[in-house]
Amino acid sequence: MSDAEELRADDSTNGPVPQPDTDAGESGAVTAPAAAPVRRRRRRRDDIMVPDAAFDSYYGRSVVKPAPWDYKIPTYLYSGGLAAGSALVAVGAEMTGRTLLQRNARLTALGALGVSTVALVADLGRPSRFVNMLRVMKLTSPMSIGSWILAGFGAFTGVAAASEVAKFVIKPDSAINRYLPIVDRGASIGAGFFSAPLAAYTAVLLSNTATPTWHGIYRELPFAFVGSGMAAAGGAAMVTTTTRQTAPARRMALGGAALELTAFRLLEHNAGLVGEPLPQLRQGKAGQLLGASTALSLTGIGLTVLAGRWRPAAVLAGLAFNGASATLRFGVFHAGIESAKDPKYTVVPQKERIAAREAQAALSWSSNASTPGALRPPTSQSPQELA
Repeated sequence: MSDAEELRADDSTNGPVPQPDTDAGESGAVTAPAAAPVRRRRRRRDDIMVPDAAFDSYYGRSVVKPAPWDYKIPTYLYSGGLAAGSALVAVGAEMTGRTLLQRNARLTALGALGVSTVALVADLGRPSRFVNMLRVMKLTSPMSIGSWILAGFGAFTGVAAASEVAKFVIKPDSAINRYLPIVDRGASIGAGFFSAPLAAYTAVLLSNTATPTWHGIYRELPFAFVGSGMAAAGGAAMVTTTTRQTAPARRMALGGAALELTAFRLLEHNAGLVGEPLPQLRQGKAGQLLGASTALSLTGIGLTVLAGRWRPAAVLAGLAFNGASATLRFGVFHAGIESAKDPKYTVVPQKERIAAREAQAALSWSSNASTPGALRPPTSQSPQELA
């Protein structure tokens, strides 16, 4: 068989060979078969290319730098609250004629103010820094306002304590005694005027920082600190003064402890994620201190209610109230330091706030869209398409 015959046999075996379309009309051009159209699937919104990012930090480092503070700051917070509450006790004692309670409360306020000032200056490094803060008053700076509050409170408290000492030094027939009651009353009123801002300012000072826990409890923390200062001042009066004159101090201690416990329970309930370092059952220094604060407050309340007029029980109750106030300050301080070290207390609340703002913005746009003539949300169309 020749080669041509073999090729013809192979073609007949394999079937007909497809021929190109020669129907080219008058031009005689050959056209290729039309290709089938390729249908592209439209991308949907759920085609997520990158997963949602989870909270994290740069190589495990904290997002917010912890405050460079130590034990001196919570000491300043406790002694400042004690001084402010003692000034209020002194005002009430003067109005009701309890001279012994008035004297002891004024001296307690002066001593606590001294401890508070020393702790603050020690944290600042040198006294000149505190003096420099008094050169300018910034209404937007809690530290600046607090420095002026502390200075004003210190001036009136010092005059009030000096008037108590003058009663034992100045002779009865001296002409100064005619003006001493006026000075005494003015100093008492002035110290009482600055006492409430001083007690609340310490909480504002913490809440104004970027520390997650402190900033997240800014609403309830001033009430907890004010109540704690009232309980500490009433307790100090119960320790230093006989029970015959401490009835107002006992009521003040009970009211302050109740305010402190209530505000702190609300604080824990409303704090959300940033309040995790606060619960008493949590392991760590902050949880132990806050648990001890609650236990001491309840102990002081029980002793005051059941045996407040018995001198030994009154002393123990007063010490319990002051211990509760101190441990509350130290516990809140350490809880804030712990929250600054963990990045989730910074990142997760930020994302929640962003999502809440976006939801609020979408809700406002939807409400505006239903109003005739209202503004529409921005669109991604080009100006030519809009025209």
